[in-house]
Amino acid sequence: RVVQCLLFIAQPMFRSVTEKVLPPDDLHNPTQLNYGMAITDVDGNGDLEVVVAGYNGPNLVLKYDRDQGRLVNIAVDDPSSPFYALRDPAGNAIGVTACDVDGDGREEIYFLNTNNAYSGRATYSDKLFKFRHGRFEDLLGDDINVRRGVANRMAGRSVACVDRKGTGRYAVYVANYASGNVGPHALIEMDEAASDLGRGVVALSDVAAQAGVNKYTGGRGVVVGPILSQSSSDVFCDNENGPNFLFRNNGDGTFTDMARQAGLEDRFQHGRGVALADFNADGRTDIVYGNWNGQHRLYLQDDNQRFRDIASAAFSSPSPVRTVIAADFDNDQELDVFFNNIAYRGYAPNRLFRVTRRTGDDPQIEELNVGEAAEPQGRGTGATVTDLDGDGRLDLLVAHGESASQPISVFMVTQGSSNHWLRVIPRTRFGSFARGARVTAYTKQSGAFTRVIDGGSGYLCEMEPVAHFGLGKDEVTVVEVYWPDGRSVARLLQPDDMNSVMEIGYPKEGEESGLCDTWYTIPHHLSYQCDTWYTIPHHLSYQCDTWYTIPHHPSYWRDPWSSPRTKMYVSRRVAYSTYSVGLFCSDSQSSYGGVV
Repeated sequence: RVVQCLLFIAQPMFRSVTEKVLPPDDLHNPTQLNYGMAITDVDGNGDLEVVVAGYNGPNLVLKYDRDQGRLVNIAVDDPSSPFYALRDPAGNAIGVTACDVDGDGREEIYFLNTNNAYSGRATYSDKLFKFRHGRFEDLLGDDINVRRGVANRMAGRSVACVDRKGTGRYAVYVANYASGNVGPHALIEMDEAASDLGRGVVALSDVAAQAGVNKYTGGRGVVVGPILSQSSSDVFCDNENGPNFLFRNNGDGTFTDMARQAGLEDRFQHGRGVALADFNADGRTDIVYGNWNGQHRLYLQDDNQRFRDIASAAFSSPSPVRTVIAADFDNDQELDVFFNNIAYRGYAPNRLFRVTRRTGDDPQIEELNVGEAAEPQGRGTGATVTDLDGDGRLDLLVAHGESASQPISVFMVTQGSSNHWLRVIPRTRFGSFARGARVTAYTKQSGAFTRVIDGGSGYLCEMEPVAHFGLGKDEVTVVEVYWPDGRSVARLLQPDDMNSVMEIGYPKEGEESGLCDTWYTIPHHLSYQCDTWYTIPHHLSYQCDTWYTIPHHPSYWRDPWSSPRTKMYVSRRVAYSTYSVGLFCSDSQSSYGGVV
């Protein structure tokens, strides 16, 4: 088994398919400087496209053509095209993100434009494109927003989306790169009182000061999701030449920086790419990020909301890192971390690590063979993942630029083709992608897996609005979604639901599938097995989102209150524990349940 494991690790994870899927040419994959990449539905047909921030050339919108089996750029140089304005070659774009700003059910696209400025003021403003009148148009260029002076004219890096009040309408967080006291972080959102959506008027405001995030620093990476909060969207920024920020959502749309208390300031390093994940399957959000030619970090969160770095020597080894991605590429249940490096002073290959959960111990970190995605001479500037061809395995796209013009690279995964998978897309109350939602999948044999639909992530990038679960040979029995406003819903799944894409709409009034402080009777049946996931009854004394000690016993035919004991976490509908727990009896009438 050891030899088999070593051979598996030695097998390359990625194979280049650039020449087949996105061959370099002037239209679809020009050799130019590119930076950030975001995944969204640009043309509104339900499929996901890749938006690329072009720096010395036009922005690109890459759509997968299933008939041709390749990506095509739909943002063509034709003024009659609905996507023509997205090209904006004068902007020198660096960061890009997408989210539903006005609540019309369709995501707007925000480009952070630098106009060659490194820090402080820029001479060309950012753009926020909305689809209206049959084409994309810049909201920041509307007369009302020009008069309000809301357009960001500061040099910056990453941008991300945050539903700070849980309304389903998003603000755009702009990580500006300050020069002294010029260029604080910005937070641009729709001013509902000044807007008239019926007449197509979307008034925008910078509410960074009101929200408490107008900090001056060398802004770099941004991630958004329920980090400290149970469901509300928090914001983590890894910065350069200053401490990191961890903005906890106070529940009213304002934020408090908790980085020092959480142990995440890392003030002597220079952050770049960052991602959110639950690496040890304890239900808490962990943070992984890369520092520019410094120690890379893998922080696990404990039950006191403090973070501890468990990065191995190889994992933390300094490199000229850009984007960082956490995803299960081979669908084996374990998360992988991809480091995209830029070869600016000699070779700097990209690297890949597997983070394997271990019961009662920290995860094991091991380096994998990244295969043809190593790109030792690649000038990597951004990267993202999505499933282009619908085969259930994530595809990797890498942008290049800064020090040399290079085309975009596309890689497919070579391993895990027989593993099960599940992709979950939560929707907002308006029908758009629920950025910032948390999705947990409960499996038959392997416990719970949690994903965050990150409103940012990577570096200059935004990942797909999909919770992707690799399952190995296991199956999911329950999926639970938490929205940023605290609403949640659980869905029971059948074996036929595996290897599919599931959309979960925002719960209508009364649709939430259970409430705390309510009894749920689970049928008493011999087919229940120990160490298996079941929905359990909530006792009146249970509190949501609280740890309890419950009895463990391998059979409910015996004394169900015997020892040993272990911990159980009670969420709104599903309970799970840190270790294997057998079936237990909840009352004397035949309400039974089991958890792992």
